[in-house]
Amino acid sequence: MTRLAAALLAAVLTLAAHAEAPRFKIERGEACVAPVAEMRRDHMKMLFHQRDRTLRQGLREPRFSLKGCVDCHASQKTGSVLGKEGFCSSCHQYAAVSIDCFECHSPHPQKRTAARP
Repeated sequence: MTRLAAALLAAVLTLAAHAEAPRFKIERGEACVAPVAEMRRDHMKMLFHQRDRTLRQGLREPRFSLKGCVDCHASQKTGSVLGKEGFCSSCHQYAAVSIDCFECHSPHPQKRTAARP
C-alpha cells in the first residue's frame, strides 16, 4: 500500500513539474513593476508589505498597490482580473490557491474622475 501511495505521489509530482505555467499579458502599460520570475515568486510578499506600510504606517506607494495591479492586468474583454481567463484567477487556479483579496477590494479597475478644484 505504501509503494502504491509513493508511486501515485511521484506521478502527480512529475505531471505537476511538467505542466506549463499560465501565460499572461499585460493589458495596459509597458512592463510590470518587477521581472516575471520575481512577481510569480514574491507578489504576495509585495502586497503584504504594501498593506502593512499603508495600514500601519499610513504610507501609500502606488508601485505595489493592488489597485495598480488591477488597473494594468484587468482584461480588456471582461474588465476584471477574475473569471476563467482572468489574470489572477488563471494563475491561482493553476497553483490551487484561493484568492481572498477581492472580498474587500474591487477586481475591476476604478474609473478615474476629473479632480475637483
